[in-house]
Amino acid sequence: MKVFAKTGNEEIATVYLAEISHGKIVEFVESLQPPLPREDKWVLIVSTLFGCPVGCRFCDSGNFYKGKLERDDILCQIDYMVKRRFPDGVVPVKKFKIQFSRMGEPAFNMAVIDVLEQLPHRYNAENILPVVSTIAPKGTSKFFERLFEVKNGLYETNFQLQFSIHSTDRKLRDWLMPVKKWGLDRIASYGEKFYNRGGRKITLNFALSTDTIIDQDEMLKYFDPEKFLIKITPVNPTYQSIMNNITSSITPEQTESEIIALLKAAGYDVILSIGEWEENQIGSNCGQLITRYLKEKEKIKDSYTFSVVDVPTDG
Repeated sequence: MKVFAKTGNEEIATVYLAEISHGKIVEFVESLQPPLPREDKWVLIVSTLFGCPVGCRFCDSGNFYKGKLERDDILCQIDYMVKRRFPDGVVPVKKFKIQFSRMGEPAFNMAVIDVLEQLPHRYNAENILPVVSTIAPKGTSKFFERLFEVKNGLYETNFQLQFSIHSTDRKLRDWLMPVKKWGLDRIASYGEKFYNRGGRKITLNFALSTDTIIDQDEMLKYFDPEKFLIKITPVNPTYQSIMNNITSSITPEQTESEIIALLKAAGYDVILSIGEWEENQIGSNCGQLITRYLKEKEKIKDSYTFSVVDVPTDG
């Protein structure tokens, strides 16, 4: 793997661009959560596919797809960021999160499972927390069967599984995520099985736009608040979201929402995950893609405004 460029702010997030095989480009990210220092929480976000075949309406990773990354391609991304910060391989971080959510739907790549099996043995870290974020595409049952086995065998309660739901309205879900995928009933059934008492609740993610439809009664029909929590995120300013006229109803200035109030009243833990708005300028947030920016060369308000700089070939 050859890292050739990066962009960002060392105190918030850095996006790396690398050539992995046959001229294919991959992106990966390291980020912090100010004011927490790196020793308290450090998040690595890696790619699992070259692009993504799903084509979510607000995600810039879905405008191309060139195949799956192999196990070692994924591990190389993690290795690069670990060795850059901790050359001796010891990661003295209280919460060391590794998220499989930069480029690509992870359930399309069984190599993600192979990586999860390697993590506890490969890195000398006190607390590795893997995060798998998925839309649960149809035809990926084998992936989820193995994910369940690996989680129980190696991680037990220290694992974060997140389903991207985005709406309880079927037509809107299908428009936002235009591939065949599990319905709410199947997601709920799997989540019930995956959940370990005393462990982390299963996360249901909604990128809240002005047109989002979330029916709290429909949520309660499928998802037990004792086992599932709600994560609300903004719709990030991407080329796709602008092209499809999807406007975020959540901003740093506007954090109140009737939907959030109704979900809380229904008994759900609701996490409002806005983070640092500067990450939109960096292009490190979910759905953003520096490769797309370099191709388009068009400015988006509050997005992709950081310069991309070359990285010396010696790393």
